[in-house]
Amino acid sequence: MSHDISFLERLLDAPGPSGFEARVAGVWRREAEGFAEAWSDVVGNSYAAVRPDARPLVLLAGHIDEIGLQVTHADKSGLLYFGGIGGWDPQVLVGQRVRVLGAKGDVPGVIGRKAIHLIEPKERDKAVKVKKLWIDVGAGSKEELKELGVRVGDPAVLDAGMMRLAGDRVASRAIDNRVGAFVVLEALRMVAEGEGRSGAVAVATAQEEIGYSGGGARASAFGLSPDVALVVDVTHATDVPEVEKSEVGDHSLGGGPVLTRGSATHPVVFESLAGIAEDRGIPYSIQAAPLRTGTDADAIHLARGGVPTGLVSIPNRYMHSPSEMVAVSDLVHAAELLAAFVERLDEGVDFSRGE
Repeated sequence: MSHDISFLERLLDAPGPSGFEARVAGVWRREAEGFAEAWSDVVGNSYAAVRPDARPLVLLAGHIDEIGLQVTHADKSGLLYFGGIGGWDPQVLVGQRVRVLGAKGDVPGVIGRKAIHLIEPKERDKAVKVKKLWIDVGAGSKEELKELGVRVGDPAVLDAGMMRLAGDRVASRAIDNRVGAFVVLEALRMVAEGEGRSGAVAVATAQEEIGYSGGGARASAFGLSPDVALVVDVTHATDVPEVEKSEVGDHSLGGGPVLTRGSATHPVVFESLAGIAEDRGIPYSIQAAPLRTGTDADAIHLARGGVPTGLVSIPNRYMHSPSEMVAVSDLVHAAELLAAFVERLDEGVDFSRGE
C-alpha cells in the first residue's frame, strides 16, 4: 500500500450520509473494479471480492456512511428545518456551511441561529438544540426552493473537505467511518497482489450510524456466510485533554490500530491479530468492550449461526465533529494487519469456544 491518499481524499469528500450512500459508494466500487469483482445490493452495501469461491472466506467490513442532516420542514420564507442523521452534538453545527443534496444537484447553505446579541443573558450558557437551528440556502420562498430542487427529505452534509495537517495527519467530517471502508479495500488490494489462497470480500457497509438493528452489515454477513470476519471502525483517541484513559484505554494517533477484546469479538481472532502485529512489528493497543462494541461487529458476529469476528479500530480525535482527525500511518498499519490475517488463515483453524 502506497502513501498516496488521493483515493482516501475522494472518499472523504464525497457525500454519503446513512441511507444516502450511493455517491460515495460509487467512488469506492470504481476503485475496487481495478483489481476485484465489485457489486452492490439493495441495502446500499458495496462489495469487492478476491477468490470469493475459496474457503475459508474472510469478510472485511468497514462502514461507508457518515452522520449528516435531513430536511424535515420547509417554511414559507424558504428556511429549512432539519433533523440529525446519526448522533450529533448540536453545538458543533452552529454557523457551519452545508451542502443539501437536492434533486438538481448540491445546494450550498449555512446553518443559522439567533445571533448572540439577541439571546437573553440567562440563556447564553445553555446548550443549543437542533430544533433551534435551521438551514438557509438563500431562498426567499418555497417556490425558490422548488426551483433549486430542494424538498423535504433531502439529506445534507457539512461542507468540510479533507484537510492535510502536519506530519501524516488528516482531518475530515467523514473520518467515521470512511477510513474503515478505505482500509478494508486497501487490505483487499494487498490480498489480490499476494500469494494467499483464502477468499476475501471487502464490504463498504451502509447505515451503520443509524443501524440499531444491525444496518447493512447484518445483511452482508447473512448473504455472504463468511467463515470469519474483520471489522474496521474508529475509536476515541485518548491523547487529548479531558479524555479518561481509565475509561476508554490508551490510544494515540500514530500508535497503530486498536484491537478489541470482549463482547462481539472472538478470542481466537483477537489472538491471531495480536500475534501478527507482534511478528511484523506493527504497533497496536488493546481496548476492552465489556458490553457492546457499538460497531458493525455487533451485528456480524450473530449472523446466521454466528461468525468469528475481530474488531480493528483507528484512533480518531474529535469524533462526530466537522474535523475528525487520524494519522495515515494507522490506516496503513491496519490494512497490512488485515491482509496478513487473510494470507495466514489456515483452512483447519478451530474457532470453537470449548475447552
